[in-house]
Amino acid sequence: MQNLERRWPFGLTRKSWPDAAAAVILVLFVLLFFDVWLSSTLQAWPEMWREPFGFITHFGLSDWVLIPSLLVLLVCLIGQRLPVGRYRAAIAELGLLSGFVFIAVGLPGLAVNLLKRLFGRARPDHYVDLGAFHFQPILNDWSFQSFPSGHATTAIGTALVLGFLAPRFFKLILFIAVMTGLSRVVTAQHYATDVIAGFVVGGLGAYAIRNEFARRRWLFAARADGSIRFRGLPKLRRLFRGRA
Repeated sequence: MQNLERRWPFGLTRKSWPDAAAAVILVLFVLLFFDVWLSSTLQAWPEMWREPFGFITHFGLSDWVLIPSLLVLLVCLIGQRLPVGRYRAAIAELGLLSGFVFIAVGLPGLAVNLLKRLFGRARPDHYVDLGAFHFQPILNDWSFQSFPSGHATTAIGTALVLGFLAPRFFKLILFIAVMTGLSRVVTAQHYATDVIAGFVVGGLGAYAIRNEFARRRWLFAARADGSIRFRGLPKLRRLFRGRA
């Protein structure tokens, strides 16, 4: 299992970035030859197999992550302006936590929404009429916003954010994220390459935001060996233990 305390996943460094980027592009290129086959195969599953994926796919919706975290962040910002006395430090810590969740999940999601409009790839619904490689860049509607997958981006971003904060739950959340990505193909919303690209953007985006927080010593701290650890929530813990 990936060590989440590393600065970047899979041992990426500044020197290895070009090779890693080339590898991702190569994988996506190879998968292009299997996009249609994977899509048609998974969609041909019996209804009783496909039905659960119609439920699982909703785990990739960003609203259930972004809306609560934004509301908590706004409440904390307002709370900092009130005479809260000994609760101020705990409120600030909670604000940092909610801000991290909102930015680490939301910013990659925003990037993907811009990219999918830029590429304008037709979704699988258009395969019969237009094929798997029809693009309508920039000026397009929902049905031409297939690449990359926003649900996959949100799913992997959420899994990593929770993994950074509570590593013991990472395997479970990662499994849900992978199933969410698979569900996008099963439900004919995306091709496999769309999902892989979403995973890449969401994963790297979450790491980048975590690293920036560590640079500012917000919630995370960088060790001498370059790894990054979660500093915990000491102010909130003391508050709940009645020692704020």
